[in-house]
Amino acid sequence: MSLKSRPEGDSDPKRASAEVSPAGDARRVVPIVPQPDPAADAEAGACAGAEPFALMVIGDSMAPEFDDGDIVVVEPDGLATEGAFVVAEAADGWTLRQLQRTRSGWQLGALNPAYAPDPIANLGAVRGVVIQKSRPGRRSTIKRYVD
Repeated sequence: MSLKSRPEGDSDPKRASAEVSPAGDARRVVPIVPQPDPAADAEAGACAGAEPFALMVIGDSMAPEFDDGDIVVVEPDGLATEGAFVVAEAADGWTLRQLQRTRSGWQLGALNPAYAPDPIANLGAVRGVVIQKSRPGRRSTIKRYVD
């Protein structure tokens, strides 16, 4: 599963692009990394940068736990521990993966065995921890990952 962020140097916070999923339907991609705005941060308060955000799962790399179309809530200041589901910056963009410890460090592992794990140098690549998932339109399918 991949997540898209705004292209390098794009300063328009309202800009979004379209992506075609494997099923062929166009989806709107919303930037998940806002450009720094010191004036807005000061006005909103010191905790504004650490607000949870929601993303839609695209793809099958995290099936069966996360299906295409699921909504995940990500806590940017969440504790990234071994086995946690995290949103991280990988070589090919933003991704949802399970954080796994190896003998040589850390890796971002997919639940679907068809996808290879991505080694990461350190936990600095992790941008947040998944704290909840739900299926749009179905309130009874909410699952929480923290107490």
